[in-house]
Amino acid sequence: MTDILRLALVADIHHGVDHFTKKGSAALGLMAKFADAVASANPHAVIDLGDRISDCDHETDLRLEREVAQAFKAIRQPIYHLNGNHDRDYLSVADNEAILGQSLAHQTVDIGGWRLVLWRADSQIRRPGGFLLTEHDLLWLAGVVREADRPLAIMSHVPVSGHSQIGNYYFQRNPMSSTYPGAERVRDVLRMARVPVMWVSGHVHWNTLTMVDGIPHFTLQSLTETFTTYPHPAASFAILELSDVIDWRVFGADTFSASLDVSAANRRWMTPLPPFEEHPEARMRRLQDAANGTGA
Repeated sequence: MTDILRLALVADIHHGVDHFTKKGSAALGLMAKFADAVASANPHAVIDLGDRISDCDHETDLRLEREVAQAFKAIRQPIYHLNGNHDRDYLSVADNEAILGQSLAHQTVDIGGWRLVLWRADSQIRRPGGFLLTEHDLLWLAGVVREADRPLAIMSHVPVSGHSQIGNYYFQRNPMSSTYPGAERVRDVLRMARVPVMWVSGHVHWNTLTMVDGIPHFTLQSLTETFTTYPHPAASFAILELSDVIDWRVFGADTFSASLDVSAANRRWMTPLPPFEEHPEARMRRLQDAANGTGA
């Protein structure tokens, strides 16, 4: 594989009022800088990982989403959007589709020897209950993995790696809101892949790389988050180049980079051992041997 697929990614823009550590008032200015960076990098496509706004109410959210959509119009490359939970608190999927001018159903796009997988799974947070992993979303992904004939670059708003949230401003004390209940079912699906796989998500507002079954799972810092760069917004965006190497670079005030050989993303690890608990029958034999004086 020699052709390079280059993608520019932005996550968790959170346009709106400043809220907790999210500097929403800086979002549109930072989007203009992101558009300049995209023009310079000239990627094949741009990925918006969702949470374009900080939700308020239906009418306000319509206005905020339209303003972000207008900011994206400065970008000439194809743009693929995903919904985040804040895009869905007061707006429907259809509302977002009308504003962004594209379908927000699951989608695959073949570019440069890779298959870009836009896993637009349900991203609405129920209260109580959190996220919902639907059978439709899981089965669609399973079909893509089963039929894959080239490497997969999967994009989602919510991560599925199950990585630790220790130190995370939002999710250390709210880990159940950081992923899908049942995310291990997604990881089981990925484990069956016969091609290299890599995964990118937003939502958790920090840069991470987690390897699971040989599959790199990246999360991208929010454009307007300040908890790692206080008091200034991180201004984060990423350039992902995919060829024989997975090259991930995050720019802004919270930089991060990683480079992995694609062949490593095609190795599946051995199945984890069961819990280290002694089988009851073995324990009984050991106790009997001890009582009879025949134990080791």
